[in-house]
Amino acid sequence: MRVRQKTETGKPLWTPLRLASTVVVLSLVAAFGISSCNSSDEKRAESPSVTSDTKAPPSIKNAPANPPAPALITTLPANIVDAELRAVTGAPIKLSNYNGKVLLVNLWATWCGPCRLETPELVKLYKEFRSQGVEIIGLSTENPDTSAESVRKFINDYNVNYRIGWATPEVAITLMQGRDAIPQSFVIARDGRVIRRFVGFNPISVPPQIKEAIQEALNSKSAAD
Repeated sequence: MRVRQKTETGKPLWTPLRLASTVVVLSLVAAFGISSCNSSDEKRAESPSVTSDTKAPPSIKNAPANPPAPALITTLPANIVDAELRAVTGAPIKLSNYNGKVLLVNLWATWCGPCRLETPELVKLYKEFRSQGVEIIGLSTENPDTSAESVRKFINDYNVNYRIGWATPEVAITLMQGRDAIPQSFVIARDGRVIRRFVGFNPISVPPQIKEAIQEALNSKSAAD
């Protein structure tokens, strides 16, 4: 049986490759619940013969060895909000430009199965909440020089409607807070407070939880209020 469902743009929503990858990810999620990827998964995706899991993703491979695990972030620090992050299109992404908006920051990578499963849900959320002042920023943990083509293809294949760019090593490490796992999502209130952090993805439980966190951020008053 052929799957003929299409998106609003007329592109097939479920290509054979996407359907196959989703089936695999769903099987993993069914077995283990919340599913995520780390640097060793990336190495296996690039080359099945590589078994070492000691190397970090390309975007953070030049970071200092064994950095101390930072404290849990309750508000985004200056090195995050003021960083100029390379974007796929347009001007660099700077999170400080989104002050006064509810913001969802998503760390992801093209090679990450759970990230591929999560992206359509983020697309839906953005369509639902963008009119209320909610913005979504997707930051790839990949090397921007070597992943530019694959990231652009990913955006096209998944009809991503929110801004996409790359996290710098410092931004990625600070946000990950010692947990080398993606996807990670941060729902941030208008005043910069982190309402909730999500590590990994489960297609049943996580989307409604993210939606609930966005609604909480929309309803919350800033410290100035």
